[in-house]
Amino acid sequence: MPRRFSIEVAKDYFNFASAHFLIFADGKREALHGHNYQVSVAVEGELDRAGVLLDFITFKPLVKRVCDSLDHRTLIQKESPLLRIRRDPKGVQVLYKDQRIILPRRDVILLPLANTSTELLAEHIANKIRQITRTEFPGARLRFIEVGVEEAKGQEGIFRGEF
Repeated sequence: MPRRFSIEVAKDYFNFASAHFLIFADGKREALHGHNYQVSVAVEGELDRAGVLLDFITFKPLVKRVCDSLDHRTLIQKESPLLRIRRDPKGVQVLYKDQRIILPRRDVILLPLANTSTELLAEHIANKIRQITRTEFPGARLRFIEVGVEEAKGQEGIFRGEF
């Protein structure tokens, strides 16, 4: 049986405070609200010649950067077929049925997601970490990534995928 190695980072400072809303399968939209999200990341792969998968000291700031990019923003799912989004230099207008939400442009991140569930946010964060890691750690031999996004204590969406 091959040996498998992984590391996990789950620091208190891997967090972001963001507003969002979900659109459920029945078509109902929940009210705009916010969470203080916590993020954990685990990667699995092969050790290098020194017996190290990835250096914690250099990997943690990468995860923090991704979290910081979402902090104090309103997260909007731009791939939702149920939303119409209009942008101008000053604002973002989100239209859903007969409802309209207008937000300052600088406060909004339009995410390439169909919804802003913790599960899809975890996948989005995993994709960002995967992209940056490939650039900043080209010698890392990683096979899998797992990201958890906790929106409240004991309530977490998890994505696990190939690296």
